[in-house]
Amino acid sequence: MLTDGPDEREQQIVGEHFAYLQRATEAGVVILAGRTATDDPGTFGIVVFLAPDEDAAREFMATDPAVDGGVMSGELWPFRLALMGERPAE
Repeated sequence: MLTDGPDEREQQIVGEHFAYLQRATEAGVVILAGRTATDDPGTFGIVVFLAPDEDAAREFMATDPAVDGGVMSGELWPFRLALMGERPAE
């Protein structure tokens, strides 16, 4: 039988991935995290986070349970922040 979607192990790792990013968000490290709103083959996620240098950024990415567990892959794109607005009040 063919099935789509993550298996039980992958579901657990994705949950750990979410918790990892949630803790990092609460600690002020993650600025935003999410994924595209479609489920097509081009779907991807993005995490924008603060790191003191490229080595620390690579370590943060490598220790994400989803990357470490082989469920997701990561690419590092360092950039220099020019502007950052306040989050609007709801």
